Amino acid sequence: MSPNPFVPDDFEPPTRLVTEQFRLEPLGPQHNESDLAAWISSIDHIRSTPGYPNGGWPPEAGMSPGANLADLTRHAADFAARKGFTFTVLDPTGGQVIGCVYVYPTRSPDHDVQVQSWVRADRAELDVVLADAVAGWLATDWPWRAVDRHGR
Repeated sequence: MSPNPFVPDDFEPPTRLVTEQFRLEPLGPQHNESDLAAWISSIDHIRSTPGYPNGGWPPEAGMSPGANLADLTRHAADFAARKGFTFTVLDPTGGQVIGCVYVYPTRSPDHDVQVQSWVRADRAELDVVLADAVAGWLATDWPWRAVDRHGR
């Protein structure tokens, strides 16, 4: 066992959350085109979402498809290594990316984990719905008790 594992070695991380409004699955390279289109169309909206206070992401100039692919590949590797869990948020009918959820370790002594999420600007009505659904999911299906929701 690792000295300070993010999740216990015997814990099997959930890979799905399904609601009527969206479904989550692990983010990976297969989502590159739809993921890139989703966040590039919504930079200002994402930057105004609670949890993105420093204005560094998403980059105002966007990102090349290759750079975005590298980012998605890194997130998938983190998931496989159990160092962090990034989920794409998909429209339940068409499977198009409408947002993202990041579940990563925190440096805060008051929290076990931090969670951030965003949705496309044209799906802004799901911002709070997604954040609340993920909070409930983390409380029931994941091993942490003190979740930093970044003001949500």
